[in-house]
Amino acid sequence: MVHGGAWAIPDDAVEAHRLGVGNALAAGWRVLERGGTAVEAVEAAVVVLEDDETFDAGRGSFLNHDGKVQLDAMIMEGATLRAGGVGCVERVRNPIRAARKVLEESPHLYFVADGAERFAAEHGIQLIDNSELVIPREVERLRNAKDQVQLETPSEFVSSPMSSHDTVGAVALDAQGNIAAATSTGGTLNKMPGRVGDSSLIGCGCYADNESAAVSTTGWGEAMMKLVLGKWTVDRVLIGTEPQTAAEEAIAYLKRRLNGHGGLILLDREGRVGIAHNTPRMAWAIKTIGSERVGIENRGNRVLA
Repeated sequence: MVHGGAWAIPDDAVEAHRLGVGNALAAGWRVLERGGTAVEAVEAAVVVLEDDETFDAGRGSFLNHDGKVQLDAMIMEGATLRAGGVGCVERVRNPIRAARKVLEESPHLYFVADGAERFAAEHGIQLIDNSELVIPREVERLRNAKDQVQLETPSEFVSSPMSSHDTVGAVALDAQGNIAAATSTGGTLNKMPGRVGDSSLIGCGCYADNESAAVSTTGWGEAMMKLVLGKWTVDRVLIGTEPQTAAEEAIAYLKRRLNGHGGLILLDREGRVGIAHNTPRMAWAIKTIGSERVGIENRGNRVLA
């Protein structure tokens, strides 16, 4: 399963989102077809989304207040609870690759900023100039956002479901019965330099445990961090809640407690899934043996039974 953001995706961007999540789904599925692990599959899917300028991850991400791209990502393995995360990286094209290096080659869980970039370089990831991640569309979007903030308080602008939240993520179940999750983002448009959102924080925007489920979230990060929403959701599965119900309960909880908005994808070891969001649209895709669905679901519809 993959997602490419939950917000008011405009009509003229729907097809790009649909195509993007479909391409990511295919990349992850190819890994599973050849016997690869769930970790390998979610990494492959997220790399495709990071390379697609449609989404707020990798090249084409939102710019921070200083006009730079700062990226966050996390990947987690359900069998061992190993995880790796990076935050505020500016010179890594695919932060999910750096996150996997942390998972597999470091005793630590999380690196940020210069330290994350140094770790990535020392483990074979080429560093680039930040300008390679910046595209003209986002320069203009930042200019408009700064004008908009003058009319609204910054918190109102950031927390609006109409503001773009194109964070990406994936969850997978492999032939060995293991699950994994990955989430990657450029963060919030016009964010203050150094801000880290929920996407790369364990238990907030990303979590995987074979005893419960794998989850990846998207939306207003500050609210999700306060609720540790990813872990909250998988814990519902642990106590016996069906994944679809757990996903819906999580988004309802987000709304009830903090008037938050967003969406998530959820998968357990039995292959049961859940997708929920309270935004006008969410880009998502799911594939199992003999079945594939790609959609930009409208708010209020039950996505999966």
